[in-house]
Amino acid sequence: MAEDLVLDTAIRDWVLIPLSVVMVLIGVLRYFVSKLMRSSQLPDAKIVKEGQVIVRARNLRAGANFIPAKSFRARRAYFSNEENGLLFVPKGQAQNAQAQMFSDPNMAMDMMKKNLSMIIPQTLTFAWVNFFFSGFVAAKIPFPLTQRFRSMLQNGIDLSTVDVSYVSSRSWYLSSLSTRSFLLPAV
Repeated sequence: MAEDLVLDTAIRDWVLIPLSVVMVLIGVLRYFVSKLMRSSQLPDAKIVKEGQVIVRARNLRAGANFIPAKSFRARRAYFSNEENGLLFVPKGQAQNAQAQMFSDPNMAMDMMKKNLSMIIPQTLTFAWVNFFFSGFVAAKIPFPLTQRFRSMLQNGIDLSTVDVSYVSSRSWYLSSLSTRSFLLPAV
């Protein structure tokens, strides 16, 4: 029964290839749109300097076993001395990192723009896939799977007699969403 199922080559040409091409193009388009929407403000020199000091202190801690003990103590005092150490912050000046992040309204706006540039195209693309490609058995995975994968791979197909290794077009779209994040650079 399920072994007799033969996929038409037209499905590959009219379902798999368009879905894959559209997903890659939407990913590239979303990358450039989010790059355009990003604010181009220069980072604060004080914040950059503090970040570099933290990286240097982390490198010192990681390489503590590779330098003499006297040199390590001198460098540790340079970073953590209570009078003039680079990492010492008086009690009244300490600020919560999250409070500092959300005190900048541009950062919150950038986060909202990035989320919108992700949500809107995904919603529209999922609606497009549901409308045009609903119910297609699009491909067959070349290795056997257990029944637990049925709901994941055959999303939109209500047949329990189809072998689990067959993939619906909706599941192909959802799996291409997860693999696309590995192919495109991070925004």
